[in-house]
Amino acid sequence: MRDPKRVLGWVEDGQCRLQQAVDALSADEVTAPSALPGWTRGHLLTHLARNADALVNLLTWARTGIPTPMYTSPDQRVTDIEAGAGRPMAEQQADVRESAARFWKAAEALSDDAWSATVVSGQGREIPASEVPWLRAREVWIHLVDLRVGVGMDTLPTDLAWALVRDVAGWMSARLDPGIGAELRAEGHGTVALGTPSAGVTVMGPPSALAAWLTGRSGTEEPHVTGELPSLPRWL
Repeated sequence: MRDPKRVLGWVEDGQCRLQQAVDALSADEVTAPSALPGWTRGHLLTHLARNADALVNLLTWARTGIPTPMYTSPDQRVTDIEAGAGRPMAEQQADVRESAARFWKAAEALSDDAWSATVVSGQGREIPASEVPWLRAREVWIHLVDLRVGVGMDTLPTDLAWALVRDVAGWMSARLDPGIGAELRAEGHGTVALGTPSAGVTVMGPPSALAAWLTGRSGTEEPHVTGELPSLPRWL
């Protein structure tokens, strides 16, 4: 089980950086494209705000014991994002700030025992509530990069980047064909198995570069990743 208090520190740091970047955007930049195909910055900002509220539902579930899913229906996530994407920048900025405050208040309300409660993620997985801060930290930092505000994956805290490498490699390992993969190695952090690598197949680099490659935030030309790079499925 992750230490939620430590991960909440990553959330707080990422949210501060995100808010600074968002508040610096001009009114007409809400319709500019993000790094995500088909999404403007307005789509991405709305997604970040609604993600915070969806995760508040999981924290409420953990605190009260009353099942409170992230979304009321399979379509709600997409519908909410489309409905909010075209709002003025000032409204988007306030929404990102206020939804983050709601998430923080919900996290602070959890007792030590409540962090061990089982909830269900948006993908239908049963997870301990202690995983919820990680879901938020991952979302905030990666989408800060996706906003195209001059922030790269090398901005991620090193320990967070390595946690992301382990997380994404685990997800991908279940989706790679047998015999496909590599040993991921970052100096000072150890190794992570990706798929079922053949002997000697190693991909090396700093945690941020490995995380960028795994999540599709860089191409195979990434200068800080070396080795025989296997083809990867598209990450979430």
